[in-house]
Order: sequence, then structure tokens, then C-alpha cells
Amino acid sequence: MVEILPPALLKLLRETPGLERSYLVGGCVRDWLLGVPVHDFDIEVYGLDYPELAALLSRHGRADWVGKSFGVVKLSHPSGAVWDFSVPRRDSKRGPGHKGFDIEFDPELSPVEASARRDFTINAMLWDPRTSEVIDPHGGRSDLRAGTLRHTSGAFPEDPLRVLRGMQFAGRFRLKAAPDTLELCRSIRSSYRELAVERVREEWLKWATRSVQPSLGLVFLKDCGWLEHLPELAAVVGVPQDPEWHPEGDVWTHTLHAVDALVDGPGWSETATDDRLVLMMAVLLHDVGKATCTRTESKGGRDRIVSPGHEVAGGDLAARFLRGIGFQETLVERVVPLVVNHMVHSEDPSARMVRRLAVRLRPSSIDALCTVMTADASARPPRPPGVPPSVQRLRQAAAELQVQASAPAPLLQGRHLLASGWVAGPRLGALLKDAYAAQLDGEFSDLEGALRWVSERSWNGDPTAG
Repeated sequence: MVEILPPALLKLLRETPGLERSYLVGGCVRDWLLGVPVHDFDIEVYGLDYPELAALLSRHGRADWVGKSFGVVKLSHPSGAVWDFSVPRRDSKRGPGHKGFDIEFDPELSPVEASARRDFTINAMLWDPRTSEVIDPHGGRSDLRAGTLRHTSGAFPEDPLRVLRGMQFAGRFRLKAAPDTLELCRSIRSSYRELAVERVREEWLKWATRSVQPSLGLVFLKDCGWLEHLPELAAVVGVPQDPEWHPEGDVWTHTLHAVDALVDGPGWSETATDDRLVLMMAVLLHDVGKATCTRTESKGGRDRIVSPGHEVAGGDLAARFLRGIGFQETLVERVVPLVVNHMVHSEDPSARMVRRLAVRLRPSSIDALCTVMTADASARPPRPPGVPPSVQRLRQAAAELQVQASAPAPLLQGRHLLASGWVAGPRLGALLKDAYAAQLDGEFSDLEGALRWVSERSWNGDPTAG
């Protein structure tokens, strides 16, 4: 930890009177042990009450009481760094929801007692900056080595959000839950309704953007019974697929492979967080429509499992899922077109088709769609992963037409027609719409061609009439 700890923070903790009983806690200790880059450092200070801690820290920078109800002081240090300091506390459940706790600050708590209130053993370790020792009263270090997600104490069920935290931890750190932890999670299934949707959204965001094996988070939810709160996902469990095309199994199994294939695909580590969220949610939800569209029909003298129209049916289901876990319409608008269009690789990528596809995908893109389709195609073991030739052809055609990142902009604008004597009105709007459709169909490719297209049309009446 010394090698990654900012020198200014190490000096502060080791040399400041009053901070003799301070420890790094929680995620920074866990991540350091895992070799994951540490960006945020949380420090818990014993022997001081909250006002005393704030007063002490104010002598070393700006100390803001940002988490007064939780005993958190944010120190903005002259070095430019910002660190969170807190005092130990006792939490007592008195009512539903994340606000239903009585919090009592107790500077005389021992580190062992204070760590027992944390959710999982992997988050309940402390690091002593004076001795460089890890304090691990609950076996978090051995659980990390074993890949085990285990609750810290019997107080775990008091906050149902811990189940969703378990989901994203499982995906982020390749963990499988201990049987007794799963049982505790099952015992509080009905508490899901207590959770504020904003807190639900935050855990899904972390799962989608930080997971290294996202399928483990989904398996955790299924194993602990919480998938029942996500009906769009729960409905695909057991939905059969034709083994010739999907030797991996049912739709749920395919989905697990698909989200992992996305993370394992090229470029994921360089993908921006916002784009990761869009892509992961699109892959997670790309086949939810199969729950309502799958049937068996006879083809060529044999019965086959088919799901005609599932991509279109999945659009509304995907939107409902995303809204249900608290995401805004801006995300829905980017994900749904990817779900609805994820089967287009079976079409011939003519210039007309590719341009119109780019428009249908807005505000997403053909590049994003190709990523989703590649994850879909790579999720059919024992078939090898890879980019299907049909997706390669689509990507190449989009690049040649320069529409891989966005839809083509209309060449003909209202200002061009107004300069020719047109006036604003319904006829002008209709003409611009028709012109854009003609552009997508390849009837012209520059402004000169667009103006010629207008002049060659037969119009009834005076175009200047509006």
C-alpha cells in the first residue's frame, strides 16, 4: 500500500497528532490486495468525535462536512488531492429504507467492532499506515484468494441494497457467494421495494461499466432469488433455443455468455464509461423478446425452435427494464435501437440499407450495433468467438459511406430553399423530409445534386406560397 499511497497522505497519517489511530478502510484495501488501481482512499479515525475530527483536519486544508449524518469529512489537501475521513459508528435498523437507521458515532469503538457493520468481508479490512499491516478480523483476505463473497455479520439483512452491491462485486471481482450469504439474501427478497430507485441504478451502473465477468453478477441474482424483481430477465430463464444455432443452451445461458463476450472483446478497456453502459445494457437485453416470441414450428421435415420478431418485441421490454431500475430516457433512447436492430446483419448491406440503418439507430451508431452483434455471435460455445463475416461486411460498408459513427446529415437545409424564394411552412417541411429520404436512397450525394433534385420535381402551385 505504501507504494501507491500519496506521499502527502502517508505523511499526514503518520505524523499528525490526533491521527495516531487512523486506518485506510474498505474498497481501497480490497483493491490494493487485488492489484486493482486505487484512486480513492477512505480513512477511518478512532479516538475523536466528529467535530474534533473536522477541526483537526481544517488545519491541513479545507475540511467540508459533506456527510454529516454519516460522520464523513472531505479534506481538500493543498497537494490538490481530496480524501474522505470518517469516525466509527453504530447503525441500528429502526424502519424500512436506507434512511431507516439510527446512527450513533462512537469514537471508542474498536476497529474490529466497527468493521463488523460493513457488508462483505472483502470490504471489512483495514490497513495501518504506521505498521503497514493489514487488519483482517473477518477473513476478507482469504475470501479474496478463494473468490468468495461472504457477508460480514448477522446485521447484513438490515440493508437490502447489500444484495445489489453483491451483484456488482461478483461481476467486478469474479466472486461466487457463500451458501449462507445466498440464504440471507433470499430471506430479504421482499425488501427490494424499500430501495430508492436511485440507489438501484447506481449498483447496476457499476455492474455494467466495471465488471470483468458480468455473468457472475447475474448468476448471483438468480441464485439468491432476486431475479424475480426483474421480470424481463427472469422470463428468459429456460426459454429454449434451436441447438443447431445455439448449442450453449437456453436464452438465459446465452445472455450470460454474451455479456462476458462483450467484456472480453477488443477495445472494451478503452471504451468510455457512458458507452460501456449502453453496450452492456443492449447486450444484456438483446434477446428479452424471445420470452414472448419463441415457438416450435416444422421446417424441412423437422421441428425447429424459432423466435420470429423477437428483436422488435424486445424494444419495449428493454425500455421497461431500464426505466424500472431507474435509468433516464437518454439511456433508453440509445439502448432500444440496438436491441431492435440486432438482427440486421442477415440483410445485404446495400448503400441504401446502411444509410437508413444509421438513421434508425440514432442516437446510437452502426459501430455500437456491430459490437453488440459480435458479442451475440460470440456467445455460442463451443462455437469459437469472433466477428461474423456479415458484421464485417456491414462495418466495412458503413465506413465506406462514412456513417459508422453517426447518421448522415441532411444535405438540403431549409436555408437553401429559403434563399431560392421558398417560405417557411408545411410544404417546405414536407419537401425537406422527402429530400432526406431521397438522399438516403442515393438519389444525390451533394448539395448541387440536392438542388437539382428539387428543381426536377413537379410541384403544384407556387412554392413561395408556404
